[in-house]
Amino acid sequence: MTALMTDDDGYFAPVVEGRDRKGDVILVCEHASNTFPAPWGDLGLTAEQRQAHIAWDPGALGVMRRLAARLDAATISAPVSRLIYDCNRAPDTAGAMPARSELHDVPGNTALTPQERWRRCRAVYLPFQTALHSLIVERIALGRRPALITIHSFTPVYFGKRRSVEFGVIHDADPRLAGAIFAEAEAQTSLVCGLNAPYSAADDVTHTLRLQATPYGLDNAMLEIRNDLIATAAAEETMTDRLAPVLAAALSSLKEVPDA
Repeated sequence: MTALMTDDDGYFAPVVEGRDRKGDVILVCEHASNTFPAPWGDLGLTAEQRQAHIAWDPGALGVMRRLAARLDAATISAPVSRLIYDCNRAPDTAGAMPARSELHDVPGNTALTPQERWRRCRAVYLPFQTALHSLIVERIALGRRPALITIHSFTPVYFGKRRSVEFGVIHDADPRLAGAIFAEAEAQTSLVCGLNAPYSAADDVTHTLRLQATPYGLDNAMLEIRNDLIATAAAEETMTDRLAPVLAAALSSLKEVPDA
């Protein structure tokens, strides 16, 4: 999954798939990988921690790729663990390179110098966001206005508390697509759905939407799927069967409503 282009600091290119697909949606997975490459290594974490949800969003990449096939969508995914750099966080936030994630200390992220923060931004964050911007601008220039949907998963137990929500839809400034997806999910599935749950924009989780979709006025939403529901390839396929018609209907409904 990881592609390394060598320069003085190292450059980790995101994985872009289906660039020429015709669907008017781009799917994004910022937490696709739990790869810990040099020069950062394991950040002082155990093998078990590197497999846990603190390091990535288990199942999210598989669901994104399956949804992309159904929606004829282009996709982009990050190639390294979010603990090295969380591509859904701005570089001036603590969460971009967290020294602690939920109940876990991240030794390799303590007391980072400004130079090291910049090195990681340059190696991971800038290539990811630049490639996504390129996908968006290409479509706009060709007369297409893609919707932007980010795909995430979340742990069933967080800080010792069990979460009842199974499928969450989150919006930033523009609630239209998130609201449409939530309504369709409620109508078409038996999933326990939440709007702005288990997170909301107030938790600083909509950076990619705010950076990439809002300036162009593109429809956008963030999806959160409880990771115990997508723990196997078969479960990913089942979830895709549930969500693909939900997304298709929501996207279609917005096209039918003229802008105010």
